[in-house]
Amino acid sequence: MIFDNIALIFKTKDLRNKIFFVLAMMVIFRVAANIPIPGIDRMRLEQFFAQNQFFGLLNIFTGGALQNLSVVMLGLGPYITAIIIFQVLTLVIPSLKELYQEQGEIGKKKFENYARIATVPLAAIQAFAMLRMFQSQEILPSFTPFSLLTSITAVTAGCVFLVWIGDLITEKGIGNGVSLLIFAGIIAGVPASIGQLYINWDPSNLPFVILFLFASLLIILGVVVVNEARRNIPISYAKRVRGRRVYGGVSTYLPMMINPAGVIPIIFALSIMLLPGMLGNFFGDSSIALLSKLTKMINSLFQNQLIYGLFYFILVVAFTYFYTAVTFDPKNVADNLQKSGAFIPGIRPGESTELFIKKILNRILIIGAVFLGLIAVLPSIVQGITGITAFSFAVGGTSLLIIVSVVLETSKQIQSQLEMREYE
Repeated sequence: MIFDNIALIFKTKDLRNKIFFVLAMMVIFRVAANIPIPGIDRMRLEQFFAQNQFFGLLNIFTGGALQNLSVVMLGLGPYITAIIIFQVLTLVIPSLKELYQEQGEIGKKKFENYARIATVPLAAIQAFAMLRMFQSQEILPSFTPFSLLTSITAVTAGCVFLVWIGDLITEKGIGNGVSLLIFAGIIAGVPASIGQLYINWDPSNLPFVILFLFASLLIILGVVVVNEARRNIPISYAKRVRGRRVYGGVSTYLPMMINPAGVIPIIFALSIMLLPGMLGNFFGDSSIALLSKLTKMINSLFQNQLIYGLFYFILVVAFTYFYTAVTFDPKNVADNLQKSGAFIPGIRPGESTELFIKKILNRILIIGAVFLGLIAVLPSIVQGITGITAFSFAVGGTSLLIIVSVVLETSKQIQSQLEMREYE
């Protein structure tokens, strides 16, 4: 069956062209990820990433572009940050909430355009902070005002270029462009991790390698189960008689996903977790004694694996609830059900329906939140048990979550395209 579908994909010209277009865009992304900005001290750069686990984790989402200090070193981080900021603003700006939740696809496109505009200043600020930080570590040479402006412009343009490629993939290819670019970046790091494992191979580590691979399979199984799991709330439509015809009276269900937030809480928590490390590297050598001492103390605190893992887990759980509250409004769902003549059997329409949906949401969300939290800290746990670091970042829990989610989403879109052509 699988091989028949693959053969059918390549026999269908339109679908085949879309897949080849996506692959071509990924190749362009990988080429850009290996174009470095000038003046890099490679030795110091490798030492920095070997000693700093925060940036090693961030490097996953840029597909190794950050470790190469390439023109696309920021990856899609500023764009994702802009999306998150605007989604948070929907809580305090009613017009933005209406645009995002109530105006359909047109409203969402406008919302995304605002995020694209905000990406430019965010990318410029992040580029300046990154370049200055790497300069303080003597990885980059001293900048003149002109060379600093040129480097910031190049890195900002690289980020905007990736956003444009992602939009092209979404529009002309298949799947979500942003997700596929992050997916391509993670996959690109796997061969290097295999090479590192091969170079440092010790036969005594074989049981731990098997344990590590078994844990990875369990993570993949868990991600598939949780991503596909949902709680179906039964919905009935009231019967309406018009003339001799009877409308409504059918039953369906409202699907509520156990993990409605996806991987966004992990990315949001990761950005918070990276802040102490960035501040420590940026202000650690400050001439102000109190500031230098404070940043070094915070940085050393987060180097403690137990404190780091606990704080990371709490942040992921908290952001899962927060992001779901931003993107899923039980009141809006209850109002829409009431307007369409639908109701939950045994529950009054309106406020009672809203409270019932909130109750169900809070019960199932704890499963998704705890699962995401465990996925986030699992690489550190496995690394501590097995002592294997080769795959801890490249195919860690967060990476596997993204990989499996993207594969599931893209395969569903391909399957729907095939089914549509069968109907035709």
